[in-house]
Amino acid sequence: MIISYYDFQNLTDRQAQYDFVLAHGHIISERTVSQLRYVLYEVSNFSVELIYDITNDKINGMNLFENKSHYK
Repeated sequence: MIISYYDFQNLTDRQAQYDFVLAHGHIISERTVSQLRYVLYEVSNFSVELIYDITNDKINGMNLFENKSHYK
């Protein structure tokens, strides 16, 4: 499913954003540091990094990256 960077930011809440990434994103890379797992997803023309708390088995945060190379 294609969604713009700005439409993604305007989803109703964080949980809706998490759900969209998990349903439609493609994993690019992942790494584990201490008790956190960082998973980078490609979603349409931008990337989303979800930060998982391994100890509590939950999403702890999110970083959003607009891929500028897409517009060249």
